[in-house]
Amino acid sequence: MRITKQSFSLQPMFRSRLSKPALFMLCLMPLGNLVWGVIQDQLGANPIEVFTRSSGEWALRFLLVTLAITPLRHLTGLPVLLRFRRMLGLFAFFYALVHLVSYLWLDQFFDWGEILLDIYKRPFITVGMTAFLLLIPLAATSTNRMVKRLGPNWRRLHRLIYVLVPLAVLHFFWLVKADLRTPLIYGLILSVLLGFRLYRRFFRSTDVGRSRPVV
Repeated sequence: MRITKQSFSLQPMFRSRLSKPALFMLCLMPLGNLVWGVIQDQLGANPIEVFTRSSGEWALRFLLVTLAITPLRHLTGLPVLLRFRRMLGLFAFFYALVHLVSYLWLDQFFDWGEILLDIYKRPFITVGMTAFLLLIPLAATSTNRMVKRLGPNWRRLHRLIYVLVPLAVLHFFWLVKADLRTPLIYGLILSVLLGFRLYRRFFRSTDVGRSRPVV
């Protein structure tokens, strides 16, 4: 896709030195709102459940936004968007960690026997724990040094995101017992993002190959 004049006009804004600090502060706002809700007693009758679920949902949102960077780059003609992908992915891990710690601490009080039993007996927790474990190596290898050290294996390792995000959506789907509209919306967004990649990987390459002259 060609870069439009509008895309060119947006490039300086995204390349600004202030763009990353601004995004960093914006990504912290959900946690700030949750903490403020706890302080002001605004999270309802069960603040622990609200805090735990909301932090997990924000982790899922950041994972989806991270996956959306590549399609947005192609559709908008703004390769500069890639400079924000690492930060968004790390915030996905951060909120997943907050979600996990709130479950271990506020819900289970670090009772490891009960936690292990919970993981074994409740499939949505099993799936959620699996997704988090798959997210750890992605966060741990997000530095430039690790990219250079792993070489081609870095890209192979980070394909785990295509496994862990569906697991995260499934975790949220099984967690919600009544209104399934929100997890279904997340599932639809994930399907579109993965479908875009499949199209570019297979169908677009086939179309390009067919359009080449036979020599």
